Amino acid sequence: MMLAGKVAIITGGARGIGHSTAVKFAAEGAKVAVCDINPELMQQTLAAIRAKGGEAEGYPVDVTKKETLAAMVKAVMAKWGRIDCVVNNAGIVMDAQLKNMTDEQFDKVIDINLKGVYNSTRMVVDIMLAQGSGVILTTSSVVGLYGNFGQTNYAASKFAVIGMTKTWARELGRKGIRAVAVCPGFIRTPILNQMPEEVLKGMEAKVPSGRLGKPEEVANVFAFLASDDASYINGAVISVDGGMTL
Repeated sequence: MMLAGKVAIITGGARGIGHSTAVKFAAEGAKVAVCDINPELMQQTLAAIRAKGGEAEGYPVDVTKKETLAAMVKAVMAKWGRIDCVVNNAGIVMDAQLKNMTDEQFDKVIDINLKGVYNSTRMVVDIMLAQGSGVILTTSSVVGLYGNFGQTNYAASKFAVIGMTKTWARELGRKGIRAVAVCPGFIRTPILNQMPEEVLKGMEAKVPSGRLGKPEEVANVFAFLASDDASYINGAVISVDGGMTL
Protein backbone atom coordinates (compact mmCIF):
# COMPACT_ATOMS: atom_id res chain seq x y z
CA MET A 1 0.00 0.00 0.00
CA MET A 2 1.56 3.25 -1.17
CA LEU A 3 0.38 5.38 1.78
CA ALA A 4 0.91 2.93 4.63
CA GLY A 5 1.52 4.71 7.92
CA LYS A 6 0.83 8.19 6.58
CA VAL A 7 -1.67 10.61 8.11
CA ALA A 8 -3.74 12.71 5.71
CA ILE A 9 -6.21 15.56 6.18
CA ILE A 10 -8.80 15.98 3.44
CA THR A 11 -11.02 19.07 3.43
CA GLY A 12 -14.31 18.82 1.61
CA GLY A 13 -13.80 15.11 2.21
CA ALA A 14 -17.42 14.00 2.37
CA ARG A 15 -18.56 14.31 -1.23
CA GLY A 16 -17.44 14.04 -4.84
CA ILE A 17 -13.69 14.10 -5.38
CA GLY A 18 -13.07 14.54 -1.65
CA HIS A 19 -15.07 11.43 -0.75
CA SER A 20 -13.30 9.34 -3.38
CA THR A 21 -9.92 10.67 -2.25
CA ALA A 22 -10.62 9.82 1.39
CA VAL A 23 -11.67 6.28 0.44
CA LYS A 24 -8.63 5.83 -1.82
CA PHE A 25 -6.15 7.13 0.75
CA ALA A 26 -7.55 4.79 3.41
CA ALA A 27 -7.44 1.84 0.99
CA GLU A 28 -3.77 2.64 0.41
CA GLY A 29 -3.05 2.47 4.15
CA ALA A 30 -3.34 6.12 5.24
CA LYS A 31 -5.02 7.26 8.41
CA VAL A 32 -7.53 9.80 7.16
CA ALA A 33 -9.05 12.88 8.77
CA VAL A 34 -12.25 13.48 6.83
CA CYS A 35 -13.16 17.17 7.18
CA ASP A 36 -16.45 18.64 6.01
CA ILE A 37 -19.30 20.94 6.97
CA ASN A 38 -21.93 18.24 6.30
CA PRO A 39 -21.99 15.75 9.20
CA GLU A 40 -24.37 13.31 7.50
CA LEU A 41 -22.26 12.95 4.38
CA MET A 42 -19.12 12.79 6.52
CA GLN A 43 -20.51 9.80 8.39
CA GLN A 44 -21.30 8.10 5.08
CA THR A 45 -17.69 8.56 3.98
CA LEU A 46 -16.40 7.20 7.29
CA ALA A 47 -18.70 4.19 6.97
CA ALA A 48 -17.44 3.49 3.44
CA ILE A 49 -13.84 3.61 4.67
CA ARG A 50 -14.40 1.48 7.75
CA ALA A 51 -16.41 -1.11 5.81
CA LYS A 52 -13.21 -1.84 3.89
CA GLY A 53 -11.06 -2.00 7.01
CA GLY A 54 -9.64 1.52 6.72
CA GLU A 55 -8.88 3.92 9.56
CA ALA A 56 -10.50 7.35 9.58
CA GLU A 57 -12.01 9.97 11.82
CA GLY A 58 -14.45 12.73 10.93
CA TYR A 59 -14.09 16.36 11.94
CA PRO A 60 -16.61 19.18 11.41
CA VAL A 61 -14.58 21.83 9.63
CA ASP A 62 -15.47 25.09 7.93
CA VAL A 63 -12.27 26.22 6.19
CA THR A 64 -13.33 29.86 6.58
CA LYS A 65 -13.34 29.46 10.39
CA LYS A 66 -9.82 29.02 11.74
CA GLU A 67 -11.05 27.76 15.09
CA THR A 68 -12.60 24.67 13.47
CA LEU A 69 -9.35 23.97 11.64
CA ALA A 70 -7.31 24.45 14.82
CA ALA A 71 -9.55 22.04 16.76
CA MET A 72 -9.24 19.45 14.00
CA VAL A 73 -5.45 19.71 13.78
CA LYS A 74 -5.14 19.44 17.56
CA ALA A 75 -7.33 16.32 17.55
CA VAL A 76 -5.41 14.72 14.66
CA MET A 77 -2.08 15.32 16.39
CA ALA A 78 -3.41 13.92 19.65
CA LYS A 79 -4.66 10.79 17.90
CA TRP A 80 -1.96 10.09 15.32
CA GLY A 81 0.97 12.34 16.25
CA ARG A 82 1.84 13.63 12.79
CA ILE A 83 0.43 15.07 9.56
CA ASP A 84 1.97 13.85 6.33
CA CYS A 85 -0.43 15.31 3.80
CA VAL A 86 -3.18 17.88 3.48
CA VAL A 87 -5.54 17.73 0.52
CA ASN A 88 -7.17 21.14 0.09
CA ASN A 89 -10.34 20.09 -1.65
CA ALA A 90 -13.13 22.15 -0.06
CA GLY A 91 -14.70 24.45 -2.61
CA ILE A 92 -17.92 25.88 -4.03
CA VAL A 93 -19.26 27.45 -7.20
CA MET A 94 -21.56 30.49 -7.40
CA ASP A 95 -21.64 31.23 -11.10
CA ALA A 96 -22.79 34.38 -12.87
CA GLN A 97 -21.62 36.56 -15.72
CA LEU A 98 -19.54 39.52 -14.59
CA LYS A 99 -22.35 42.02 -15.23
CA ASN A 100 -24.66 40.01 -12.96
CA MET A 101 -22.24 38.84 -10.27
CA THR A 102 -22.82 40.17 -6.77
CA ASP A 103 -20.12 41.07 -4.28
CA GLU A 104 -21.49 38.34 -2.03
CA GLN A 105 -21.04 35.71 -4.76
CA PHE A 106 -17.49 36.84 -5.46
CA ASP A 107 -16.45 37.12 -1.82
CA LYS A 108 -17.90 33.79 -0.73
CA VAL A 109 -16.15 31.81 -3.47
CA ILE A 110 -12.85 33.56 -2.78
CA ASP A 111 -13.26 33.06 0.96
CA ILE A 112 -13.73 29.29 0.66
CA ASN A 113 -11.79 28.34 -2.45
CA LEU A 114 -8.77 30.60 -1.88
CA LYS A 115 -8.62 31.85 1.71
CA GLY A 116 -9.76 28.41 2.88
CA VAL A 117 -6.78 26.79 1.18
CA TYR A 118 -4.49 29.31 2.84
CA ASN A 119 -6.13 28.75 6.23
CA SER A 120 -5.86 24.97 6.20
CA THR A 121 -2.31 24.94 4.86
CA ARG A 122 -1.15 27.60 7.31
CA MET A 123 -2.59 25.48 10.13
CA VAL A 124 -0.42 22.45 9.29
CA VAL A 125 2.77 23.94 7.86
CA ASP A 126 4.56 24.37 11.21
CA ILE A 127 3.92 20.69 11.98
CA MET A 128 5.33 19.64 8.61
CA LEU A 129 8.35 21.91 9.11
CA ALA A 130 9.03 20.31 12.49
CA GLN A 131 8.77 16.86 10.90
CA GLY A 132 10.95 17.85 7.96
CA SER A 133 8.41 16.33 5.61
CA GLY A 134 4.94 16.81 4.20
CA VAL A 135 2.84 17.11 1.06
CA ILE A 136 0.41 19.94 0.28
CA LEU A 137 -2.07 19.00 -2.44
CA THR A 138 -4.68 21.43 -3.71
CA THR A 139 -7.63 20.96 -6.01
CA SER A 140 -7.50 23.65 -8.67
CA SER A 141 -9.37 23.22 -11.97
CA VAL A 142 -8.93 23.48 -15.71
CA VAL A 143 -10.89 26.70 -15.20
CA GLY A 144 -7.89 27.87 -13.21
CA LEU A 145 -5.76 27.41 -16.33
CA TYR A 146 -8.02 28.67 -19.09
CA GLY A 147 -10.93 30.56 -17.51
CA ASN A 148 -14.58 29.84 -18.21
CA PHE A 149 -17.69 31.75 -19.16
CA GLY A 150 -19.67 32.90 -16.13
CA GLN A 151 -17.02 31.94 -13.58
CA THR A 152 -15.09 35.11 -12.75
CA ASN A 153 -14.99 34.26 -9.03
CA TYR A 154 -14.26 30.55 -9.46
CA ALA A 155 -11.57 31.12 -12.08
CA ALA A 156 -9.91 33.76 -9.90
CA SER A 157 -9.80 31.39 -6.94
CA LYS A 158 -8.47 28.46 -8.95
CA PHE A 159 -5.80 30.54 -10.72
CA ALA A 160 -4.74 31.86 -7.33
CA VAL A 161 -4.26 28.49 -5.65
CA ILE A 162 -1.89 27.55 -8.46
CA GLY A 163 0.17 30.63 -7.64
CA MET A 164 0.20 29.72 -3.97
CA THR A 165 1.21 26.15 -4.79
CA LYS A 166 4.20 27.31 -6.84
CA THR A 167 5.22 29.75 -4.10
CA TRP A 168 5.02 27.05 -1.43
CA ALA A 169 7.08 24.70 -3.58
CA ARG A 170 9.83 27.33 -3.70
CA GLU A 171 9.63 28.21 -0.01
CA LEU A 172 9.27 24.74 1.44
CA GLY A 173 10.94 22.35 -1.01
CA ARG A 174 14.35 22.46 0.69
CA LYS A 175 12.63 21.75 4.00
CA GLY A 176 11.23 18.43 2.81
CA ILE A 177 7.74 19.66 1.92
CA ARG A 178 6.23 19.32 -1.55
CA ALA A 179 3.30 21.29 -2.99
CA VAL A 180 1.32 20.25 -6.07
CA ALA A 181 -1.92 21.47 -7.68
CA VAL A 182 -4.30 19.14 -9.50
CA CYS A 183 -6.66 20.51 -12.16
CA PRO A 184 -9.66 18.27 -12.78
CA GLY A 185 -11.65 18.71 -15.94
CA PHE A 186 -15.28 17.64 -16.34
CA ILE A 187 -15.74 15.11 -13.53
CA ARG A 188 -19.04 13.33 -12.92
CA THR A 189 -19.67 14.44 -9.35
CA PRO A 190 -23.07 14.99 -7.65
CA ILE A 191 -22.93 18.68 -8.60
CA LEU A 192 -23.49 17.64 -12.22
CA ASN A 193 -26.71 15.82 -11.35
CA GLN A 194 -28.55 19.13 -11.66
CA MET A 195 -27.51 19.56 -15.30
CA PRO A 196 -29.69 18.39 -18.20
CA GLU A 197 -28.45 15.30 -20.01
CA GLU A 198 -27.98 17.23 -23.26
CA VAL A 199 -25.62 19.62 -21.45
CA LEU A 200 -23.63 16.68 -20.10
CA LYS A 201 -23.40 15.21 -23.59
CA GLY A 202 -22.11 18.55 -24.86
CA MET A 203 -19.44 18.49 -22.17
CA GLU A 204 -18.44 14.96 -23.14
CA ALA A 205 -18.12 16.04 -26.78
CA LYS A 206 -15.36 18.48 -25.80
CA VAL A 207 -13.24 15.73 -24.25
CA PRO A 208 -10.92 13.74 -26.55
CA SER A 209 -11.40 10.71 -24.30
CA GLY A 210 -15.11 10.89 -25.14
CA ARG A 211 -16.48 10.84 -21.60
CA LEU A 212 -16.61 12.66 -18.31
CA GLY A 213 -14.07 11.72 -15.68
CA LYS A 214 -14.78 9.77 -12.52
CA PRO A 215 -13.96 11.12 -9.05
CA GLU A 216 -11.90 8.00 -8.47
CA GLU A 217 -9.62 8.96 -11.36
CA VAL A 218 -8.74 12.22 -9.63
CA ALA A 219 -8.38 10.42 -6.29
CA ASN A 220 -5.86 8.03 -7.85
CA VAL A 221 -3.69 10.99 -8.88
CA PHE A 222 -3.88 12.52 -5.41
CA ALA A 223 -2.85 9.20 -3.83
CA PHE A 224 0.18 8.91 -6.08
CA LEU A 225 1.22 12.49 -5.44
CA ALA A 226 0.93 11.98 -1.67
CA SER A 227 3.14 8.89 -1.83
CA ASP A 228 6.90 8.60 -1.73
CA ASP A 229 6.75 7.42 -5.35
CA ALA A 230 6.14 11.09 -6.26
CA SER A 231 9.05 12.38 -4.17
CA TYR A 232 10.53 14.51 -6.99
CA ILE A 233 7.26 16.13 -8.05
CA ASN A 234 7.11 19.61 -6.56
CA GLY A 235 5.44 22.80 -7.78
CA ALA A 236 3.72 20.93 -10.60
CA VAL A 237 0.25 21.66 -11.98
CA ILE A 238 -1.28 18.41 -13.18
CA SER A 239 -4.38 18.27 -15.36
CA VAL A 240 -6.74 15.32 -15.01
CA ASP A 241 -9.12 16.14 -17.82
CA GLY A 242 -9.19 13.43 -20.48
CA GLY A 243 -7.30 15.76 -22.84
CA MET A 244 -10.00 18.45 -22.99
CA THR A 245 -7.45 21.26 -22.78
CA LEU A 246 -5.41 20.14 -25.79
